[in-house]
Amino acid sequence: MELPLKRISLFSSGVGYFEHSGKAEKPEHVSLSFKNDAVNDALKSLAINDPASDFPAVSYSSPEAVEESLQSLKVGLSSKKKGGILDILDSLRGADIEVSLLPSDTVAPSSVSGRILAVDYEFVPVKFDGETTETKAGELRDVLLLLLTAGGIRSVPIKNITNYAYRDKKISADFNRALDLLLSARDKKSVDLSLSLPGEGSREVSLSYVIPAPVWKAAYHLDLGGEKPLLQGWAVVDNDSNSDWNDVELSLVIGRPVSFIQNLYAPYHTDRPVLPLAIANFAKARTYESGTLPFRNGAVASFSPRRSTVREDINRSFSVNENNEESSSDYLAALNDESVSKVETARARDSGDQFEFTFRRPVNLARRSSAMFPLVDSPLEAEKFLVLTDDEMTGCSLNPAISVRLTNTTGMKLPAGPITVYDGAYAGDALVGFLPENEQRLISYGEDLTVTGFIDWENETVLVSASVAEGCVTIKRREIYKRIYTVRNAADIAKKLIIQHRKRIFNDAVLVEPTEYMEETFDCYRFKTDLPAGAEISFTVTEEKPLTKMLTLVGMSEDVMLTYAANGELPAGVRESFGKAMALKKKADEEHERLEELAAEKEKLIEDQERIRKNLESAGSSSPHGQKYLKRMNTIDEKIDALDGEIAAAEKQAREAARTYGKFIGDESWKPEIRKDDGDEDDNNGD
Repeated sequence: MELPLKRISLFSSGVGYFEHSGKAEKPEHVSLSFKNDAVNDALKSLAINDPASDFPAVSYSSPEAVEESLQSLKVGLSSKKKGGILDILDSLRGADIEVSLLPSDTVAPSSVSGRILAVDYEFVPVKFDGETTETKAGELRDVLLLLLTAGGIRSVPIKNITNYAYRDKKISADFNRALDLLLSARDKKSVDLSLSLPGEGSREVSLSYVIPAPVWKAAYHLDLGGEKPLLQGWAVVDNDSNSDWNDVELSLVIGRPVSFIQNLYAPYHTDRPVLPLAIANFAKARTYESGTLPFRNGAVASFSPRRSTVREDINRSFSVNENNEESSSDYLAALNDESVSKVETARARDSGDQFEFTFRRPVNLARRSSAMFPLVDSPLEAEKFLVLTDDEMTGCSLNPAISVRLTNTTGMKLPAGPITVYDGAYAGDALVGFLPENEQRLISYGEDLTVTGFIDWENETVLVSASVAEGCVTIKRREIYKRIYTVRNAADIAKKLIIQHRKRIFNDAVLVEPTEYMEETFDCYRFKTDLPAGAEISFTVTEEKPLTKMLTLVGMSEDVMLTYAANGELPAGVRESFGKAMALKKKADEEHERLEELAAEKEKLIEDQERIRKNLESAGSSSPHGQKYLKRMNTIDEKIDALDGEIAAAEKQAREAARTYGKFIGDESWKPEIRKDDGDEDDNNGD
């Protein structure tokens, strides 16, 4: 039975939905042929609708069938073997064969019969280490077929054999079978699916599937020369199949549904783990708690299998339209119908809505042919502008793009495609993206050579405020970015200009001037201005970015403080604060250094005193030297006592200076940096 093709929906994502339908009177078989690259999609999406068939089936030959059939035969003609005569003979060792030989001048039989022992290769002997030996490294001299005959083993040169004949009829049959398989599989570029519909009686049957299809294209003609702008659109459709489309309901769908290929056609084998035999093992003892079966209304809930049927409304739910009203309602009604089985489904719409164009009359398109069908023919709103884009004007002058701002008032959504623009004559080509109803879109189709524009950049940083509080310096500035567009119109007519200014979104700048714009996109502003005849205009766009810098005086070096204290950009109060911080830090450092010097002096006296004490012990206190050492020790004691008073006063002054500076910078725990004495230690040896 042949089911005619009735409906096609071509998607912009590169697939097509095909639906066949017709009338069946008895159990039927339907054959469908698919290209090799489409069979996986067909198997994935195939749907059969036959209300009288409770168990429809689909059968087909797997890609491994031919190879496995060849390997099952006795002759070696599969692709895993070379298939040459020598391989065939060698693979049939033990088989009875009769070979015919070339005629010879000597008396010899014209044929030899026997069983195949092997195929033997003879090589020309070569010398190796002074000895002559026969090895495969030498040149091939002859190939021999070794046969076990009634008179013994016979070697027959392959080159002398003119004919082979196997005495086993099964081998000859396998040869014919293998050749038939190879012939049927050669250059096969399609796969046949056989659909079995076992239903009885007269009924309407249909089937559908989704397979790869050429992407349909849209092309437009925009005429600006008439009283009203007119848009004419065409749909370019390709039939790359081997079947004619006759009186087919054709729909074209825009959208981006999820689509993928899964290999369902080829048999898939998975690895399984090998487990040890458990025959000698023993089972572990287990205990189980008792359980009860829940009852409802005094009866145990029971489930019985129910024979599901294939429904037309489920099949129709595949059709795509903007609102999905009819198909979704029918589908839900079918699910709520108690007479059929309920199916829980998940519907994915994350890729966005899809929009369908259905032609009002059936179309005809021959196989391997293409055609253009009318898509739209309607007036629409269009306004001409010149467009200057700043990121195209880097370091050079630029002719603005001749553009039109379209407003889609056609009453339908327009797919993306090229537009050929006419304005009294051919004006240029443009591209337009997907354009919903009542949306506006700029398209450009040429450059205006009578208008030139260039751009200047002016960037500056301006101090806004600076303050010091609790040891923290806050400096606020503004980065100002100016783009100055200069545009000259050499024509004798005024023109409308759109300046497309790229936002500085990468650094969070905000628009300051102008305060209004025609429209805004994610990454640019569009400003509209008039361009008088023979005039030059200047248009400035200003953006600003606030900057805040916070500094802490804690840990700041004197050099950095000095830099800020001398910065005339900062307010006088802030500079005075840096100067005061420098003075307080310097005072604290000086007091700390004075304290360290006194402590070092005392340490030196103590070391001298210890050295004199050792000398005194050696000389004795009653000796002249001892008296001299004793006098020096008394003098050192007096100096140490005086230093202790100075050190106490210095410690008090150092603490006060450090506290005053720490309080000023907001860190009362601040302490001056401890400096280590780099000088050499005194010699502790005696005089």
